[in-house]
Amino acid sequence: MANTRAIPNRADLKPYNFAVAGHEGTLCDPDGELFIKPCTKQEIEFYNSALKHHEAFAELMPEFYGTLSLSDPSDVETLTENVPQVATDQVLQAVQEAATTSEVPKEWKPNKNRKIPTNTSVVLKNAAYGHKRPNILDAKLGSRLWADDAPMEKRKRFDEITKVTTNGSHGFRIAGMRVYKGSENPEELDAEGYKVYGKDYGRLTVTPQNVVQEMKRFIFNPQAGIDEDLGKLIAGAFVEDLRHVERVLAAEESRMYSASLLFTFEGDGDALRAAIQHVKEADQARKEALMKRLPGLSASRVDSGIVMDDDGELIAEVGEKYVTFATDGDAQILSQGSEMDEGCDDSEISSYPPIYSIKLIDFAHATWVPGQGPDTNVLFGVRSLIKIFEELSDTN
Repeated sequence: MANTRAIPNRADLKPYNFAVAGHEGTLCDPDGELFIKPCTKQEIEFYNSALKHHEAFAELMPEFYGTLSLSDPSDVETLTENVPQVATDQVLQAVQEAATTSEVPKEWKPNKNRKIPTNTSVVLKNAAYGHKRPNILDAKLGSRLWADDAPMEKRKRFDEITKVTTNGSHGFRIAGMRVYKGSENPEELDAEGYKVYGKDYGRLTVTPQNVVQEMKRFIFNPQAGIDEDLGKLIAGAFVEDLRHVERVLAAEESRMYSASLLFTFEGDGDALRAAIQHVKEADQARKEALMKRLPGLSASRVDSGIVMDDDGELIAEVGEKYVTFATDGDAQILSQGSEMDEGCDDSEISSYPPIYSIKLIDFAHATWVPGQGPDTNVLFGVRSLIKIFEELSDTN
């Protein structure tokens, strides 16, 4: 969703340490609230078009604050590694065009340094912000990973990756993962206590046969205080959000290649339990306020999530919004802070400790395709993830 937060100065930024996949050069602001990553023109346009014309889809994306021009663009040596070997003046011209348009050169070579040839970054809300010890998993979606304009060599390379990974069997691959206290062996943990699973993990270790067990490592973690019951609770929450992602994508006509779902949740068991308890108490206070607003309403009807007001309209609490359904079938959304949310203002809600989130990310190769139907390539991966998390939560 869009936001009006001020864009930080380039000099105030620092390297982002929680990235689990993607290109190099990601940054954050001093507080860690903003995530800044190099991006293409196409990705910026996709964010803007989603915000203007695809509201439900935009809700799946990280909060978008705008773009930031960096003072230190990728150097000429980096850029020339991916352009044809031509005369010097032509190389310089190709470099300038690549830095301006971020287009893929005709003669494609693997980007070994993982840098995007651009001087522009997209500024997003950091999904890990507010967590004490965020666990993060990047699931790269699709069995086809290349866009229509990809060179043949890139297509062949990506198709080989699909054949030997769960991109082919399940429509997604673990592109990276960080798990707090994810190993009993201290030598396997980084300086902040995380076990980090790089890109080779999803390509070489995770298979169609063990993918469920490997996904389990992300959530169930006794070393960090996340036991079976707590893990099932988080897995079940992911199931509900994934079903929502499926509904939204099935209703949209888009194509995304090498996009990902970013899973984040509080990886410290004590902090996770405290966050859940805090939200439960706050939710109870909101229900009590609603009961005062609607005289004669029983507690059981509030707990069901659906109530009826004095005018005979049904009210359903959906996430952080109340939706009223009138007798004629029309729906009206009342955001937090409305008259239905008496006694609970926006500042209080924003102070809730985060528990978990799922965000759709990476739109360098994304576009809208009116008239061509939903993105079955991406939906294949989403539906596989639903089945896996259902199994992990015992909700299937």
